[in-house]
Formats: sequence, structure tokens, C-alpha cells
Amino acid sequence: MTKFTSLLPVAIITLLGYLTYQIFSPFLTAIAWAVVFCVIFYPVHHFLMKYTRFASLASGITILLIVALIIGPLSYMSFALVSEVTDLVTMTDRGEGSIFEKILSDSRVLGLINSIGPYTGISEGSAREFLIEGGKKLGQGSLEHLSAGFSNMVQVAVNFVLMLFTVFFLFRDGTRLADWVRDWLPFPDEQKDRLFGQTKDLIVSTIYGGVVVALSQGILGGIAFAIFGIGAPVLWGSVMALCSFLPAIGTALVWAPASLFLFIQGAYLKALGLVLVGVFVIGMVDNILRPLIIGSRIKMPAIIIFFAVMGGIKFFGLLGLILGPLVFTLFISIFGILRNMEAEKGGL
Repeated sequence: MTKFTSLLPVAIITLLGYLTYQIFSPFLTAIAWAVVFCVIFYPVHHFLMKYTRFASLASGITILLIVALIIGPLSYMSFALVSEVTDLVTMTDRGEGSIFEKILSDSRVLGLINSIGPYTGISEGSAREFLIEGGKKLGQGSLEHLSAGFSNMVQVAVNFVLMLFTVFFLFRDGTRLADWVRDWLPFPDEQKDRLFGQTKDLIVSTIYGGVVVALSQGILGGIAFAIFGIGAPVLWGSVMALCSFLPAIGTALVWAPASLFLFIQGAYLKALGLVLVGVFVIGMVDNILRPLIIGSRIKMPAIIIFFAVMGGIKFFGLLGLILGPLVFTLFISIFGILRNMEAEKGGL
């Protein structure tokens, strides 16, 4: 009976915790995005609070700014992406005259393939099949994902409204909510301060040091592609934004092959110009902006960030860019707190 009595509260808490998760699970995506936008636009809200003195009014104005800054650019990017990916699929389906045929018809490329063929087993036919079929799969896969996204527009709209609703209350009542969460944490005050400090530093570092840098590099890359006459600048700018999270190579994974393509086409000045822009403009954004933003905040090894981001994207979707590193850091922080608590008790 004593054992049953001791297990009953655990069972009840477990059941209620599961039911609570089920209640909130449909809205977790909207809540997570709300937290992201709160961090991004907190400086704006803080500035408005100095002049309005009313949290609700400052929150409402910030919401209007978020809507204005998101709906316009996002609508343009969405339609531009669909148009460019559709053109890419059409181009690769044509076969003759496509970008891949132009590459493979160049005498220098054919000479390179023939010279390395005896050592690699790569022939002109296998290279053509790989490029054209790979291009078709890439374009068709991208179009399918975009089409699926547009087919869920109602769900996206509902989540967007819920996100804005949550942002409003996080701005208005965020301090009280943070104090409430802090009071419920089963740690000493010193450890709570440490956990909150590390979490804040990580969120700021990830969003401003990662997402803002990615957006900056993607925008600059798209502009560069448009200037140098490379098709689908919005599409490739978006790809560069994602590649910016890859350690070491980053956006070069996109602009370097594009420069090679321009060189093969005989546009030597454009190829050189794109390389210079890639190295000294797009690349320097990461080298200059990221250290300025992160400063002395949490710095994880690049390889850890890479796997945390990639695993986060696979598990959480686009939110994994932020949630992946955040979950990993929270795990390390809480494990460290528990270890310190045990060490203070003489357990470790």
C-alpha cells in the first residue's frame, strides 16, 4: 500500500503532463515562432515602451510592424520561388538547350571528363545522365515541397494569426511569465540565474548570429546572382541562406559552382566578379557580423552547431535552425547544473 501511495502522485503527474502536452501540441509551432519574433523585435518593443509607457499599445504597434515587414516580402519571395522553380523544372525537362546541356557541350568540360574518365569511370554519357536527371529531381522535388506548402495555406494563415496573438501577450506579459517559469524550476536561485542567462545568450546568438547572418548572406547572394545574370536569384539566394549554416564551406557551395558555370560560358569577368563578391562581400558578412553580434556569448564548436542545426531541421522543420542548438544547449546546461548540485552534496 505504501508503494502504491508513493507511485500514485507520479502516475497522476505523468498522465496530466501527457494530457497537457496533447492540449498544447497543435500550437507548439506557433508558440515557438512567437518566441523567435519576440527576440527579433524586442529592441523595437523596448524602444516603443520608452515613449508609449503602455505595454499593450507598444505590443500592438510592434505587431503591426511585424505584419508589414513579413507579409509583403514573404508574399513576393513565395511567388518568385514558385515561378523560378517552375522555370527550373521546365528547363531541365526540355533536355536540349538546358543549362546542363550547355555545360556538357563545352569543349573544356568534355576534355576534362575524357581525361579523368580512365581513372574515375565517368563518361560523357554518365555525366550527362547524372546532371540532367539530378537537375530534374531537384527541381521537381522543390516544386512538390512548394506546392504542398501552398496547399496548406489555411493552416499557415491560422498559425500566423496564433503566432501574432502569442507575440502580443509575450511582449505584454513576458516578464511575469518568465518569473512564473523561474519560480517553478527545481533549482537553487544561483543555478536558475545561470540557466536563464545561458538560454538568453544562446537564443540571441542563434537568432542574431545565425538567422540574421543567413538572411543577410542570402539577400546579398540573390542580388549578386541577379547582377551577374544568373537565373532564379530568389531561389539561389534562399539556398545560400540555408547553406550559411554549414561550417567552413557555407555559401560557397552555391556561388562557387555558379562562378565556374560563368567561366565555362566564357563570361570571364562575370565569373571573376562573382568570386570576388562571394569572398569579400558575402563571406565577410559571416566573418564580421557574426562576431560582432555574438561577442562573448555562448560559442559552440562549428561541428556541434552543424549537427545540431541539421538534426533540428530534420526533427522540427525550419524551426530546427533555432531549436536544434537550443535543445542541445539546454541539455548541456541542465546536466551541468545537476552535476554541480550533486558535487556540492558530495555525490560527484
